[in-house]
Amino acid sequence: MRMNKRCVGFTLSLSVLLLSGCSAMNQLMGSEESVDYKSTVAGDPLSIPPDLTQANRDAHFRAPEGTATLSQYQQNQQAQQNATGSGVLPETSGVSVMRDGDIRWLVVDQPADTVYPKIVEFWGDQGFTLHSQDPRTGLMETDWAENRAKIPEGWIRSALGSIIDQVFDSGERERFRTRVERVNGKTEVYISHQQMVETPTPDGAAFKWIFGKEDPGLNAAMLARLMVFLGTDVKTAQDKVAQAEKDADQPQITQMSDDQQAAITLGESFDRAWRRVGVAIDSAGFAVDDRDRSSGDYFIRYLDSDSGDKIEQQNIIGRLFGGKNTAAATPYRIHVADQGSGSIVTVLDQNGQVQNTGTAKRILTVLSTHMEAK
Repeated sequence: MRMNKRCVGFTLSLSVLLLSGCSAMNQLMGSEESVDYKSTVAGDPLSIPPDLTQANRDAHFRAPEGTATLSQYQQNQQAQQNATGSGVLPETSGVSVMRDGDIRWLVVDQPADTVYPKIVEFWGDQGFTLHSQDPRTGLMETDWAENRAKIPEGWIRSALGSIIDQVFDSGERERFRTRVERVNGKTEVYISHQQMVETPTPDGAAFKWIFGKEDPGLNAAMLARLMVFLGTDVKTAQDKVAQAEKDADQPQITQMSDDQQAAITLGESFDRAWRRVGVAIDSAGFAVDDRDRSSGDYFIRYLDSDSGDKIEQQNIIGRLFGGKNTAAATPYRIHVADQGSGSIVTVLDQNGQVQNTGTAKRILTVLSTHMEAK
């Protein structure tokens, strides 16, 4: 955490001390939340895609038909509550936590078109705006957000309000990607995140943002929060995430050497390899256009900055008048297939031809790094 240079003075310095004391007291009392996001991008309220909106199918969102007196309306409401429960914080059964190594995911016993809009609403509830969402591929990604829990809190913070928000900065930003998949009539939900950390330059004259390391524990915490949002009580959600068994047998991950075919071999079945590759793609931040589990293909776009091709950055004139970069991301397929008792991962071009180029090897290197990190 560092102080913003815009506001420095004795009063604010005194506030820092008071805030730090309050924060420490909160931590000792166990009353401070460790994750409290505030989006760095202002946007319109999150909306559910029209093709996924389910509200009009729910009786809770329909006006009563015909005319009725107040007593008749109350009787009808009471009858509905007796039949379906109180409706206040209803518990949702059929949400379980699965684990493979450090990868955790939820299995929800509901169809994907029901789960997806709930997740859209969940991220808004957590203080995020969505940068992108694609119901067709089951992917959504938030904008970068700051974890405000890392900034001292207290009654001074409440009194100064927006002044404190302008003065203090945690120096960290995070964004989350959620992937929803249909598997055997149920819905699997994966959450991964990327982190940026503000770091001083070598000469100490300025700051720059660099990528930090993904924290599987933070992914697990957000899964627990999502479980609670879907209707599971807090204690049960925490217990399920904590008790998810870790597989003792870690897969063998081998990337072929430069003089061989560009490929990664995994010592595990297709189902596990497909899951591991998907999470690695999410963690690496690849742009995903589509996926086809039946053929074992993830359709991605990749801009190779190491290819030697010139990548021209837009200047201010280009941005103002809609100019575009000359470089464009190239579409590829990341292909997962059975190979003996394990699986093999290769890179294909748009026509399905295996690639053994430098770009293909760099893509696989990125994937291998993120798979090993798991």
